[in-house]
Amino acid sequence: MTGIPVQMDHAQLDNGAEPLAPEVPRRRKGSPKKQKLLFLRNGKSFTGLAILGFFAILAVIGPWIAPYDPSAMSSDILQPPSGAHWLGTTHVGQDVFSQILVGTRGVMIVGFIAGIGATLLSILVGVSAGFLGGVSDELLSSLSNIFLVIPALPLIIIVAGQLPDAGGLTVALILAATSWAWGARILRAQTLSLRRRDFVEAARANGESTWRIVWFETLPNLTAIMASSFVGTVTFAILMQTTLAFIGVTSISDWNWGTILFWAEQQQALSRGAWWWFVPAGLCIAMLGMALTLINFGIDEFVNPRLRSTGASPRALRKRRISPRIGFTAVVREGAPAANATPSTRPDGATRPSASPASTGATPSGTGKGAPATPDGPAGPDGADGSSENRAEGPTEARREPTRDDRDNDGTTTRKESVR
Repeated sequence: MTGIPVQMDHAQLDNGAEPLAPEVPRRRKGSPKKQKLLFLRNGKSFTGLAILGFFAILAVIGPWIAPYDPSAMSSDILQPPSGAHWLGTTHVGQDVFSQILVGTRGVMIVGFIAGIGATLLSILVGVSAGFLGGVSDELLSSLSNIFLVIPALPLIIIVAGQLPDAGGLTVALILAATSWAWGARILRAQTLSLRRRDFVEAARANGESTWRIVWFETLPNLTAIMASSFVGTVTFAILMQTTLAFIGVTSISDWNWGTILFWAEQQQALSRGAWWWFVPAGLCIAMLGMALTLINFGIDEFVNPRLRSTGASPRALRKRRISPRIGFTAVVREGAPAANATPSTRPDGATRPSASPASTGATPSGTGKGAPATPDGPAGPDGADGSSENRAEGPTEARREPTRDDRDNDGTTTRKESVR
């Protein structure tokens, strides 16, 4: 037996009934246990991470599982997809499927190196500028403004022209050096709003060092912004790397998806009807870009309270007949208004449902059970049904200024209506 007291009726005790165990309260749907993996429960985030994980696995094992050497030539020239060549061959008999598998590693390496480098630089410059302030803030902000106007594409073209063997690592380092400024500006603005918060002031009052406050008090609150900046930089780097390979700026001996498109364009694959040469590489670029974009949307819905109710559980909202729309907060009204309710206007211009004359007892002619009595009696001076003016023109409403008694429970003020 538990120590919880159980109340029973005397009749139940006389009949020898056993006391019932108290009902254990059920765990609510919004419990912390179900919200631990709220980011992964988002459909956009899960789909984006699944596609990104697939390409990451291909980048690791792609060169090992490739059926042919991507540069090896054969007599099967411009062959469509078949059992021997799953994605067909090129104009010299090279296997397109092997080129896709081997080229995935180069694309992923460039994207992630550029994303990691740019994110680290943006954190170092942006958080330091926002937290230190003063002369340090001015110098670091000026440095960010300088790198904001440096064009990445012409710089890479110049460097690639001076270094004929410039590969993916060189492109990644240049992209990281020229893509951190936007993230640094965003982190600086967010750090300026955090450094005067109560928890930061409390840590400073306890004698914590400046760098410990930055690492353990400020950076955890900037995790979502840093993740979003990292995803955006990776997307930009992948698209930039494939673009540079497609226009022939980087080395054409290093296989990636842009190199495949470069050779397909040079050999006029479209006019020759060899769609299998360029379509798979284009689909891979589109799928990877879509995956990173979905992850970015998921991060935005996870950290934004306005979007969290829409993106976290759209299926639950549809069950309650609520159409989830991105950018709009879903509002559920507990009590539905009456079917014959008519809207009335508040003093601030908003509309609210008001009871119909039938629910209050008043008749359309201004008389009835719910109508207030006039000084001359309930019927008025001119007859049982009101004055002749009311019979001719209908009821008229006299409004007065709201008083303290006219305030609703929610704090809003409404005008009471009386019939003259």
